[in-house]
Amino acid sequence: MSTVSAGQVAPLFELPGIDGKSYSLEEALQRGPLLVVFFKVSCPTCQYALPFLDRLHRQLPGAQVWGISQDDAVKSRLFADEFGVTFPILIDEEPWEVSDAYRLTHVPTHLLIAPDGGVQSSGDGFVKKDLLALQALLADRFSTKLPPLFAPSEKVPEFKPG
Repeated sequence: MSTVSAGQVAPLFELPGIDGKSYSLEEALQRGPLLVVFFKVSCPTCQYALPFLDRLHRQLPGAQVWGISQDDAVKSRLFADEFGVTFPILIDEEPWEVSDAYRLTHVPTHLLIAPDGGVQSSGDGFVKKDLLALQALLADRFSTKLPPLFAPSEKVPEFKPG
């Protein structure tokens, strides 16, 4: 089976964060949509993509974004510090129950989950046009105009596989 994707219902979960708090998908969706990003700290594409997703998070202070790490809290905290990730990082350690529930095949994988629990958009790896579409979706959701996600001076590839 392929990864949970747009049009499907997101499996509910609750995971601990590196900040010591517990994070519940069901509770988060009561506050609005949620962007979740599954990753591994050793994944080069994750290391490349997550800072751009954090930039999107900072562009939309009202948006909920969670990173779901497939590593332990210590490694995940070091990752967040090194790559400047400011959104909450949750831990889905082996046997990766939440990752399995989402039928992940690659990291990074991102899913925008609507308040009704339906997956509004999804993607894996780093695909520039997908991140731009995600930014447009969120800007529309929050009725705001956003600055460019990628600076003209940045040499951003169209695609980096996960």
